[in-house]
Amino acid sequence: MLSAFAAVLMLVMTPSPRFLALGDSYTIGESVATADRWPNQLALQLRKNGIDIAYPEIIAKTGWTTDELSSAIDAAKPHGPYALVTLLIGVNNQYRGRDAEQYRKEFVVLLQRAIAFAGNDPKRVLVVSIPDWGVTPFAAGRDRAKIGAEIDHFNAINAEETKRAGARYADITPVSRHAAIDAALVAPDGLHPSAKMYAEWVRIILPQAEAALKGH
Repeated sequence: MLSAFAAVLMLVMTPSPRFLALGDSYTIGESVATADRWPNQLALQLRKNGIDIAYPEIIAKTGWTTDELSSAIDAAKPHGPYALVTLLIGVNNQYRGRDAEQYRKEFVVLLQRAIAFAGNDPKRVLVVSIPDWGVTPFAAGRDRAKIGAEIDHFNAINAEETKRAGARYADITPVSRHAAIDAALVAPDGLHPSAKMYAEWVRIILPQAEAALKGH
């Protein structure tokens, strides 16, 4: 039987389950403090709920499209397995007017890579839907309805492919549209989510993340 000291030592030496977050400006938290990025808020909330998780490793940058994220993953060379992998990508494909079916092909590649990083367990992969930037002040003077419709189309694609792969999905798009009536949900740059908005996302993402980490 282990001594109490040995048991404590093993506990201290055991690394926390690892968390990899893949994405673009929404994942790196453009215009908010590091602690307010949604992956960091998520990790904190998981720990508050008694679920051990490491500080997230983030591969994300403002402006990245699907192919740019894939190239960045090549460069970063993350090593799995991770207990949780999140993927939120596609807004810049839509913003640049890229073809939706090309997005599908590149998203599928990224999703399969995410699953590989999760030890080939799709239930440990969580895809987050693309928020609707068309409701933000940045979109003033643009065709907001067209932006929203295109975001919905891209999300229909990533939701379909997520289901096909057997991974998890969190739809934060409806709550992202609350920014149209609550300025506190938008960061000072008039485009990206505020810490308050990210907290709303975490409320939606959290149950899926808990299920992934508990193996449900």
